[in-house]
Amino acid sequence: MSMDETLYCPPRQPWRWVGWLLASQLLVAVLWGWLGWHWGLPAMLLSHALFLVPVFLPNSRFYGPVLSHWPQAGNRVWLTIDDGPSADTPALLALLARHQARATFFLIGQRAAAQPALVQAILQAGHSIGNHSDSHPQAWWWVLGPKRLAAQIGQCQQRLATLSGQPPRWYRSVVGHTNPFVAAVQRRHGLTRVGWNARGYDGVARDPAAVLARIAPDLRSGAIVLLHEGGSPGQAVAVLEGVLQLLQQRGLRADIPG
Repeated sequence: MSMDETLYCPPRQPWRWVGWLLASQLLVAVLWGWLGWHWGLPAMLLSHALFLVPVFLPNSRFYGPVLSHWPQAGNRVWLTIDDGPSADTPALLALLARHQARATFFLIGQRAAAQPALVQAILQAGHSIGNHSDSHPQAWWWVLGPKRLAAQIGQCQQRLATLSGQPPRWYRSVVGHTNPFVAAVQRRHGLTRVGWNARGYDGVARDPAAVLARIAPDLRSGAIVLLHEGGSPGQAVAVLEGVLQLLQQRGLRADIPG
């Protein structure tokens, strides 16, 4: 097994949190019955928070494993680009080619199906693709039930497998939210969840300089960099160009796990 192959880590125990949940609520019930609601109610609220907060933490391992950095990467960093394919894709590919850089594009299934030529262009240029849900329901991803969540990931997986000839092995949650039911679907499809440890909030900020200023301190060996397509016209290209220039200045190169 190569070094990069060790990065693939689909969840082994996707339902382990259920036991923790049952044990915590039993403990709350005992505490409530023993000391009354003055202690039982705060304990219940705290127990609920312990299961809710990790949902909103992109690199939380509470509900399953996640790659938040690229170990033993040498002088490499992993560029990841979300939300494509889009009108930005050709320019991003051209820029990556000029810098002899590679990236992973986390694609939205419906967008990929609507623009199959762009998916082929990504793959033919030597980049990899990942599953980023079928329709990117960012407002309610964290509260999706098992059936609808499975459909979002499964349909995207099927579309990308049809377009590329093989199913992706990488998965990124919508806006990084770790729905409790995700791990079981990952295991079914052999998907590894990829987080990040360098981001510039380019999905919110419109100034490429401000985005780069946020990314720069974390741009080091083994970084997993989160970027996005879309936004203001030319923004995605400007941000990527800035990142690639910083990498060159620091003796780093953008690559993808093999």
